Amino acid sequence: ISCRNPLQSLLSSMKQACEILTRDPEGGAAQIPFETFSFLYSYLASIDGEISETEITAFLEEIKEQAEKHHGMVLIRHF
Repeated sequence: ISCRNPLQSLLSSMKQACEILTRDPEGGAAQIPFETFSFLYSYLASIDGEISETEITAFLEEIKEQAEKHHGMVLIRHF
């Protein structure tokens, strides 16, 4: 029996992606453009197959609201 939480696993992957793709210095906010975050999140969630399209859309809408307050950038703390 698997106790794997698909959302936590996906968010962990997104955190790593932000840390890899950011232009911030080491230890910084690890921010990336919303468009990049949205593309990666949607792609990885669709591969996972356990997160519904509705959940993906709702999550990205919340993240977009936060990103708009930071010049279109997503920070790890947003999720």
